[in-house]
Amino acid sequence: MSVAGVILAGGNSLRMGREKAFVRLGDKPLIQHVLERFAPQVAPLAINANGDADRFASYALPVLVDDRLDTGPLGGILAGMRWAAALPERPDFVATVPIDSPFLPRDLVARLLAAQSGQPLIAIAASGDRDHPVFGLWPVALADTLAGWRATARSQGVRAFLAACGFSVVGYDIPADGPDPFLNANTPSELEAATRWLPTE
Repeated sequence: MSVAGVILAGGNSLRMGREKAFVRLGDKPLIQHVLERFAPQVAPLAINANGDADRFASYALPVLVDDRLDTGPLGGILAGMRWAAALPERPDFVATVPIDSPFLPRDLVARLLAAQSGQPLIAIAASGDRDHPVFGLWPVALADTLAGWRATARSQGVRAFLAACGFSVVGYDIPADGPDPFLNANTPSELEAATRWLPTE
């Protein structure tokens, strides 16, 4: 099955104090860490971000805007579904990851696909005792369902939509000698803490 990818960078980065995509972790920005791990798993790939798209010009990727601002990750997920549905070779799924996940698994998409039941169900990742719903595999066929749900639902949270649709969970272990693979660098202190897990070579 074919899987397009979307990096979710549409948030306001309030806790970081500056745009997370371009904050440096080690010798490169967060977006570069994410691209190196995620891009080999999907094709094609896009970035979900609002504001001036030219700031991402050096990455030569489509930049998808939310249909309305400040609606959380579901806006980016829907933008990804709509983009994928309009592609000449429409993929079956869109995989999403957040911009602040520098250690995301290199086998994420393969494992999410393996968990997909063949019905129009979503697959998400988990580690330890926590789920991570924005690390997800979303059937493109659910775009209209998501759009209709966002127009009427009282809660715009990802978990509420998941509960309405049904989903599978792919669990990952947290290694004793490494980071949680779904570590989020949301704040300057979390970014600093993440440096301990960077390769030393």
